[in-house]
Amino acid sequence: MMAGGFFFIVAGIAGVLRLPDFYTRLHAQGKCDTLGVSLMLGGLAIREVAHGLEHGHDMLGPVLTALKILGILFFILLANPTATHALGRAALYSGLKPWTAEDGAAEDSTP
Repeated sequence: MMAGGFFFIVAGIAGVLRLPDFYTRLHAQGKCDTLGVSLMLGGLAIREVAHGLEHGHDMLGPVLTALKILGILFFILLANPTATHALGRAALYSGLKPWTAEDGAAEDSTP
């Protein structure tokens, strides 16, 4: 799970670097960041419980730690899409125009 999370975070970074305008970059960052961090935190919670089982410790500590991690995950799942939407809406209301295919064609055809 953690490797999948790493993949999505790297894909989000590539999207931010390669995409043409604010809105498409915001989309790539919002989706990949939320999914990547979710997978990484989910994997970390599973690893914490598995580590407790493996070493035969009292399970209260690892389970409480996993629940705290899942609480952080819930907050991230709630906050990231909300913040991304607010940023996109603020950019639109401030007059930032989205990139269109005509804009890209016009830029590509100039010498």
